[in-house]
Amino acid sequence: MITLTLTQIVLGGASGSLVGFTLGLIGGGGSILAVPLLVYLVGVPNPHIAIGTSAVAVAANAAISLMGHAKAGRVRWPCASVFAASGVAGAFAGSALGRGVNGQVLLSAFAVLMVVVAVLMLRRSEGGTDQIVRLNRGNAPALVGAGAAVGGLSGFFGIGGGFLIVPGLIFATGMPMVQAIGTSLVAVTAFGLTTATTYAMAGLVDWRLAALFVAGGSLGSWLGSRVAGRLAKRRGLLTRVFAGLIIVVAAYMLTRSIGLIG
Repeated sequence: MITLTLTQIVLGGASGSLVGFTLGLIGGGGSILAVPLLVYLVGVPNPHIAIGTSAVAVAANAAISLMGHAKAGRVRWPCASVFAASGVAGAFAGSALGRGVNGQVLLSAFAVLMVVVAVLMLRRSEGGTDQIVRLNRGNAPALVGAGAAVGGLSGFFGIGGGFLIVPGLIFATGMPMVQAIGTSLVAVTAFGLTTATTYAMAGLVDWRLAALFVAGGSLGSWLGSRVAGRLAKRRGLLTRVFAGLIIVVAAYMLTRSIGLIG
């Protein structure tokens, strides 16, 4: 466990607010932001501790964001349940593998995957926001397969997985972006808890930092879910915000990894 300075405590709380806002806004990006913020801003020296700590915080903040989206009727519970259930086993296996990989290599691979997903999202045309998607025989196999794959990647990279879950739900069912965001938070919470459990059992969670993130994220999550509802009224805007955020953070992580930024 690291000794926290006052500056680190303040930065930890502020970072948590940003992570919570992002989760509420786009249903993902929590760990996309949390891991780099913990490593590069707060100053956590061990990437694996940053990953484990972020998993705890993201799972908690995702649960808070989920309540706001559920209240607004944006959660497709049957689809979320199938996706999350099939992904939990994958998250356990992926997190076990990820702990054995060099931390810096893990961060670099994470950034490359982020760019790929962002490009795929930008190339996809979005349907109407009023479309209601239901679980059926046609989309159930796709949800199971996508859930297992995303769960494995979520555990491997130590992320809540929202930035993978949202595209996975959209590609498997064709649901509108705003519904995928709300629905994804069920799986983000489940995957985050799974990953957090494996890292906590290995002693790779800083609980004080996790508490700071959750505290700051509570307000951010509430604000993010409200903004998401407004952006969803403008066709395609939420998707562009989602993809743009991923690309910016991925570029930063890659430049840090190859030493272009001090």
